Amino acid sequence: MRHLSSLVSLLTFFFASVAHADSSCVAFDVSWNLLAFGFNGKDYNAGTQDKWAATSTAQDITTSGRPPFNGPNTACYLSEYTNAIYVLGADNANPSAIFIYDATAKSWSTQTVNTQGFDPSSFSAILDHDTNVFYALSKGEMYSLDMGLLKAADSTALSWVDVQNLSFGSDYQLVMAIAQNHIHFLNVPGVAAGSAMIFVIHYSYLQPQPQPYGNFPATHGQATSFFEDSGVQQQFAFIPDDGSATYVINVETNTTQTLPGPTIKDSLATYFASTDSLVQLAPSGKVSYIQYSNSSTGGTWNTVTALPLAVSSSPSSNGGVLGSSSNVTTSHGAVSNSTSSRSNAAVSTQLGAVLGWSIWGAAILLGLSALI
Repeated sequence: MRHLSSLVSLLTFFFASVAHADSSCVAFDVSWNLLAFGFNGKDYNAGTQDKWAATSTAQDITTSGRPPFNGPNTACYLSEYTNAIYVLGADNANPSAIFIYDATAKSWSTQTVNTQGFDPSSFSAILDHDTNVFYALSKGEMYSLDMGLLKAADSTALSWVDVQNLSFGSDYQLVMAIAQNHIHFLNVPGVAAGSAMIFVIHYSYLQPQPQPYGNFPATHGQATSFFEDSGVQQQFAFIPDDGSATYVINVETNTTQTLPGPTIKDSLATYFASTDSLVQLAPSGKVSYIQYSNSSTGGTWNTVTALPLAVSSSPSSNGGVLGSSSNVTTSHGAVSNSTSSRSNAAVSTQLGAVLGWSIWGAAILLGLSALI
């Protein structure tokens, strides 16, 4: 019986360790250091691209005041003017809160936010570079949230504002990216492959005709904007769910460049870009990247070995990562504007793993019980 008790403890530990990186996120600061949040209950600074190799180890930047990183909709956004990271959906008990990481002071604070009809469990958002205002599409409504120049939380609550109805149909699987102060919607029903619908932020105006940008498929995927050394983003990457290629859309030249798809082809992966790197955070917790420049014609996806895997044994106040995949994407990515297919897929994957191992474990326990 003592052996059976030990096995039960081992299996209990194993089941508790079944996790995905869905409540973690990655981002860059203004010096283009890669920041990783919610990795095994810790946060890390992996430095600039030249520090991501096997000989380097990321700096542990875990400190007090951080969110638990246990929500199903976690997403990170860089406010370039303030050198702050805004984290949404990182606290399952307080889903409307925005956590602010001051990358200069290396400190956290929590901003209270009134939803005003905005649904924090079902949206996709971008952070506008010039205005530092969030724009989010939630159930067919466009909302905005003015962050001012906050690099630490204000004592006065902020409020989401309903901008206008912007529904592309109930079956639309949202793909949303920011470039040139315009929000680009890909995969819109009735719009040809290689084209996007454009929402002009400064005029709150949806252009009536799609804009052609070259050659990319009309399908669901993830999108993330490349930052510039100065000024607004001019390009964004689009990675279809099948990971077949990486498309870089340039809104200045109205062209699309095709790069290799990520090595890990997973529709649940999330992405973040700097000026010269596109980073993938896979559900397995592995972080990979491909170098990019305007002259890139190819490239190879490599692993950021300086970071640990973004998994956790259980949710905790220190940043557990047990949960379903993000339903929100950064100023970079996009998912459905209803309950995310990515979230559903993550839950299905996790439940499948748990159930499969549970059956296996139960069989072992029954077999051992018969021998005792």
